[in-house]
Amino acid sequence: MSWTEVIIEIAREHAEGLSDALMEAGALSVSVEDADEGTDQEKPLFGEPGMEPTEAAWDHSRVVALTDVDADQQAIIAEAAAAIGLTQVPAFTTRDVADADWVRLTQSQFEPIHIGTNIWVVPSWHEAPDPNGLILELDPGLAFGTGSHPTTRLCMEWLEAHPAPGKSVLDYGCGSGILAMVAKKLDAADVTGVDIDPQAIESARANAERNNCDITFYVPDDLAVSPNERHARGKFDIVVANILSSPLKVMAPMLSGRVAAGGSLVLSGVLARQAEEVAAAYAPFIKLGVWAEQDGWVALHGTLGQDTIPAARTATNA
Repeated sequence: MSWTEVIIEIAREHAEGLSDALMEAGALSVSVEDADEGTDQEKPLFGEPGMEPTEAAWDHSRVVALTDVDADQQAIIAEAAAAIGLTQVPAFTTRDVADADWVRLTQSQFEPIHIGTNIWVVPSWHEAPDPNGLILELDPGLAFGTGSHPTTRLCMEWLEAHPAPGKSVLDYGCGSGILAMVAKKLDAADVTGVDIDPQAIESARANAERNNCDITFYVPDDLAVSPNERHARGKFDIVVANILSSPLKVMAPMLSGRVAAGGSLVLSGVLARQAEEVAAAYAPFIKLGVWAEQDGWVALHGTLGQDTIPAARTATNA
């Protein structure tokens, strides 16, 4: 079986509406791409699950619609254009799409990711590029956290730069469990992951088992009533939370209260322009400073009981 793709270049304000209208008009699937990809005008928009981009498209967008090979592409586009109030049918091109091994094709889009000095996130269908590295076998899935987003990378790099053999670590908002697994592979003794999404907990447990990591995962209410006395007291040597700035500010008293005396708090999911307001929310409990910045995102960190704000590390795009 084969299909035909329809390619339309259009302004950002029409891209999302046109995409929805094309589906209503008979397209089998629709995607939006950066029409400036590969040029100096290319603009990254990150949108891993749980962290949607603030913009739905790019200034110069490319809408790609998949149709049956014998469909009337002109009619589909005309119907979609009329549905969103365009006075003219946008110009388009087409290309044939032959049948393929879609599983293999999809897998080919996910290569091993090198993070920090020695960390590799490797899909199950790949060999680890460096078998002596810190290897995480992790396939793309529903839970946030594959190492591709700067906020995840920043937290992983912080954990690698501050190994804590024998210490306890709390990964709050654990998603796929990737940060908890990094901590465990760096010889943390007691690692706990927490997420509000039961599906993320299920995914994290499966990932931890696959990577031979002994980690306990909870939803927040279960953490609060854990029979483990250390957890019931709520104190950890390292607390890392990669969420978003608004919930991080709301959770300032709770997350700060999870840090043991002399322990570290690491926060990400924070844009550089939001760093000061997030740090201000934590100021009554712990002094935070920017540890590093990457692609407009920052990781904040501080030590409980330390009055000075930590110095920032040199920004990296590694």
